[in-house]
Amino acid sequence: MTDFRYPKSEKLKKKSDIDLLFKKGKWMSYGNVRLIVLKNLPDQKNNRVGVSVSKKFFKKAVDRNRIKRLLKEYYRLNKSDVTEQFGSSASVMLFWVSKQPPENLQTVEQEFKNLFASRKH
Repeated sequence: MTDFRYPKSEKLKKKSDIDLLFKKGKWMSYGNVRLIVLKNLPDQKNNRVGVSVSKKFFKKAVDRNRIKRLLKEYYRLNKSDVTEQFGSSASVMLFWVSKQPPENLQTVEQEFKNLFASRKH
């Protein structure tokens, strides 16, 4: 049975971890999504994921929060894809970089599938 939870232990929250991710992580972009990945951290047992949406593109908190919910939902439902791509002990930060908000979860899923497919080449 697949685990569709997004527990607290998988959330990227600590400022020091986020700073390290921005300092040493690898950026990847494709279409409307961007992510930063820092692989194989020694003291980390599972993936940790954070989401961020720019205030520059989305002035209203309602819009930013909806996009963040969609990004979290994508991760929650497709945890195995993220683990397959980056291993079981990576820190990942997900971003939506388009000025247009995603219409629905399927749009977000398609963007990440395109990103992962482009990464394999």
